[in-house]
Amino acid sequence: MSDLIPRFSKTDSQEGIAEALREAGCAVIMGVTSEEQRGELRAELAEHIDAAEYKTADDSGDFYPGRTRRVTALVSRSKAAQTLILAPQAKALCDAMLLPNCHQHQLHVTAALEVGPGARAQTLHREEDSFTFFPLPRPNLIVATMWAVSDFRADNGATLLVPGSHRWPSERIHTPEEVVSAEMPAGSVLFWLGGTLHGAGANRSNDTRYGVILTYSLGWLR
Repeated sequence: MSDLIPRFSKTDSQEGIAEALREAGCAVIMGVTSEEQRGELRAELAEHIDAAEYKTADDSGDFYPGRTRRVTALVSRSKAAQTLILAPQAKALCDAMLLPNCHQHQLHVTAALEVGPGARAQTLHREEDSFTFFPLPRPNLIVATMWAVSDFRADNGATLLVPGSHRWPSERIHTPEEVVSAEMPAGSVLFWLGGTLHGAGANRSNDTRYGVILTYSLGWLR
């Protein structure tokens, strides 16, 4: 586990977590969901995951690597996902990061992601890359979360991050040494700011990495 990604338990103060997220651009909170909650989510999404497209061929130019499955519209498909969307940790951190720039924040993206064995690493990107009307570094526009339904390990495709990159100007390019793996046990949640470089890691294991991404944005942002 990288020391560059701040780590907390669900009983730690929200103020301390917010300060760490503001500084590093990312943070992990461990022990947030139970095995029962994760089992409910898996069961509710199983038929949708099974029906999702799974390409074994891969084009390095594709945003989503091959050997992955992706299911969206989780609000209508899973009550367990609805619970995650309304998690108090998410609300507290969205309030801290987004309300300085809006009257209310909103749900932005929902997706369940399975990264299968043999999947390549995703190109590093920013959640805010679509909103080019602000130059880098942008004000906080988006808060993103990745809920670990399975263990996230460096060898099975744990999310890659570049801590501190939310503060960088556009000409600043990351080096390989600055990219770290957000390893975390099932039940954890990773938060990152929309300006932080990130992407799914390569899965070099025989296991499938299962996560749920939920992002939130400023209420006026479309």
